[in-house]
Amino acid sequence: MMPESYLQHLLAERIGGSRYGKSGAIYKFEKIKRAKRAAVAAHPGKEILDLGVGEPDEMAFPAVVETLCAETRKPENRGYADNGDAVLKQAAARYLERVCGVKGINPDTEVLHSIGSKAALSILPGALVNPGDYVLMTTPGYPVFGTHAQYLGGRVHNLPLREERDFLPDLGAVPADVLERAKVLVLNYPNNPTGASATPDFFARVVEFAHRNEVAVIHDAAYAALVFEGRPLSFLATPGAKDVGVELHSASKSFNMTGWRCGFVAGNELLVRAYGDLKDHTDSGQFLAIQHAAAHGFDHPEITQQIAAKYSRRMDGLVRVLSEAGFQARKPRGSFFLYVKAPTAATLADGTGIEFQNAEEVSQWLITERLISTVPWDDAGAYLRFSVTFPARDVGDERRILAEIAARLSGVRFEF
Repeated sequence: MMPESYLQHLLAERIGGSRYGKSGAIYKFEKIKRAKRAAVAAHPGKEILDLGVGEPDEMAFPAVVETLCAETRKPENRGYADNGDAVLKQAAARYLERVCGVKGINPDTEVLHSIGSKAALSILPGALVNPGDYVLMTTPGYPVFGTHAQYLGGRVHNLPLREERDFLPDLGAVPADVLERAKVLVLNYPNNPTGASATPDFFARVVEFAHRNEVAVIHDAAYAALVFEGRPLSFLATPGAKDVGVELHSASKSFNMTGWRCGFVAGNELLVRAYGDLKDHTDSGQFLAIQHAAAHGFDHPEITQQIAAKYSRRMDGLVRVLSEAGFQARKPRGSFFLYVKAPTAATLADGTGIEFQNAEEVSQWLITERLISTVPWDDAGAYLRFSVTFPARDVGDERRILAEIAARLSGVRFEF
């Protein structure tokens, strides 16, 4: 064995220090990747039905791509973007009013672009979190804000999302000693992974909670426009919301622009300015041509409506297939995720019985034995996340894939 490098002992404790890289623990999504590779190797030529993917399966719309091409040719767009120009800011303000009913957003002081929501969620903790401060996060959920808060010496208090509460957090269950040191409440609706949507009443309670406990609210609205009926619900449409927080919007899911990395932060002027000041020390801004292409998307919400209609159609089919297989599947009001209770056991057609200790075991069995990839969540009960962004060429191919899922689950009796 090669001698250990002195660099091993220079690594920061926040990533494990001298122990970094020595753990045998495997990240959940890495386990899924390994299981998929093993399934492909064991069944050469057999199709993997990937319902675990969490990004759009189609390209950005042609008009968005054409806008990028045209903007790329403009010499004035070639340099550092820093905190951006007026194009995306103004489109964001128009979008919030036109699509979400949020009036009075000042594009000059209350909007800044982000290099995707993930980047914004990693920057914002630096504006709010001191050592010892608490961040209130929902679980299951997207951990990036909490991870960076902990890097800064902050602490995370998890609020479980449970089915009996429609996957909305119980704000009244936060312990008093945590509330005293809480700085931020982070929310995400429509939610990943549960697919749950918030309500105007819930957001009103969030605003009241924030005022009463003097905490900031960060609402990650990456899936906000992917709704199956009615208009998208923005936290900023809630009376008083702009006094307590900001909202993150993304072009990734709404306009099939995942790899383009562009979105915006909008809301409270002080928080937006603080975000921008830290962003100045983090990046040099997203390429202006990409920002302008994203602005084209935000000015054309009919693009998102077409995308959402496709997901709604697929969701109807997947709910039907899973319900027929015995799962308790209910169509969410938005997002592209279907979150269902994981079975505790299964009986095969030949009478063989299988017991599952958690959702991860179910997920591993599905990919290994049925070549169906899902994402398990065991954070607040055992659940499986199915995504309707599976690759399909057209409506006919969608139907073929859904029929294949049904065929692979047939002959199995699940117990819950």
